[in-house]
Amino acid sequence: MSTESLFKPFQYKNLQLKNRIVMAPMTRAQSDNGVPTQQIADYYARRAASEVGLILSEGTVINRPASKNMQNIPDFYGTEALNGWKNVIDAVHKNGGKMGPQIWHVGDTRNSPDYPLVDMEKASTMTLEDIQDTIAQFAASAKSAKDLGFDVLEIHGAHGYLIDQFFWDVTNTRTDEYGGKTLKERTRFAVDIVKAIRAAVGEDFTIVIRLSQWKQQDYSTKLANTPEEMENWLLPLKEAGVDIFHCSQRRFWEPEFEGSDLNFAGWAKKITGQPTITVGSVGLQEDVMGAFAGKGTEKADLTELTRRLERGDFDLVAVGRAILQDPEWVKKVKEGKTEDLLDFSAESMAILY
Repeated sequence: MSTESLFKPFQYKNLQLKNRIVMAPMTRAQSDNGVPTQQIADYYARRAASEVGLILSEGTVINRPASKNMQNIPDFYGTEALNGWKNVIDAVHKNGGKMGPQIWHVGDTRNSPDYPLVDMEKASTMTLEDIQDTIAQFAASAKSAKDLGFDVLEIHGAHGYLIDQFFWDVTNTRTDEYGGKTLKERTRFAVDIVKAIRAAVGEDFTIVIRLSQWKQQDYSTKLANTPEEMENWLLPLKEAGVDIFHCSQRRFWEPEFEGSDLNFAGWAKKITGQPTITVGSVGLQEDVMGAFAGKGTEKADLTELTRRLERGDFDLVAVGRAILQDPEWVKKVKEGKTEDLLDFSAESMAILY
């Protein structure tokens, strides 16, 4: 198995990466009252030292009242939290890494004692003033990312959180300009966020958006059932200023539409012409849902992944649980020590190492 294609440099605008491997965002919820600790900095720096090409942080929330659903999810606003993130990015850069924060609003998913479930109507009844302030806060956090020295930023628009709740007709029943019967109409909220972020960070700073067809509320649903519907979803986002599409699947090898073996990232690249990131059970045999149920999974080879990468289906590969389990995963793959790669244990989900 040749993994040479994973270790070719990648460049887009001012973003220069030494290889094609991205550490996927994984919620850790271990930032005390929203402030990243030294332990958080060490956690990311350890992956940077082990040659991860690009690190995308766990979801970090904007300055809105309902933006998080657990107390120790990190903030990306306020002096104390931003100072903590400055420590993180400095540590990553010191170890030769590149990094971007994933900027997030959980929307109507609050379900803990400290953050009780919000009325299900909430996602569809934000006032226009609420929407405009939310857009402004996404832009403010993005500007902070650039000012702190991060190399890129990612907008979390997937998995049934706030932005995705606007995409999805099940949760977006609005009748104003942020609703609509078509996916293209329901993309307006995300488009306005991207435009505001682009204005805040300038033309040369790379903007990534993470998208998914599946939702935590419904694993089998799809926003776009045809390539044409996907065009109506993705092209407005490209025009608004998205540079790279991070296409979340539970299993990267599954085709998106009948009649082609292209996965989500493959179709997104074909439709938009932009670079894409594939993600979903890379290096492991089972998808992430088992981990949430306390199940581990055995490692898997990378033959199918590299076949698709070499074919040009996508440009970058995000790895989540495998790098969570083993900080040296990238280095081992590069050195051909695949026999030393570790199986995934669900206990790793609760450990910050």
